[in-house]
Amino acid sequence: MSINLRPLNDRVIVKPLEQEEMTASGIVLPETAKEKPQKGQVLAVGPGSLKDDGTRSPIDVKEDDVVIFAKYAGTEFKLDGDNKVLILRQSDILAILED
Repeated sequence: MSINLRPLNDRVIVKPLEQEEMTASGIVLPETAKEKPQKGQVLAVGPGSLKDDGTRSPIDVKEDDVVIFAKYAGTEFKLDGDNKVLILRQSDILAILED
């Protein structure tokens, strides 16, 4: 997915990954019963926050990483119709899921 957003400073753009629509016992969950996603794929990464000495702090995640983020973190933004992305601060990312 190509996006036309460039995050600034320590911001990261994440595509939320939807959870399963069916429970383990086979019950289909309606949209209103689903929890807000907390896992997503990193689409773009900013250059890092600016320090007092003029250098940038590196960002710990990179494009295509799958991350877990705080439940109510970030700002939701709609791209091209139904594609929703989150703009998060690096500090809102809790972990990187490794293979």
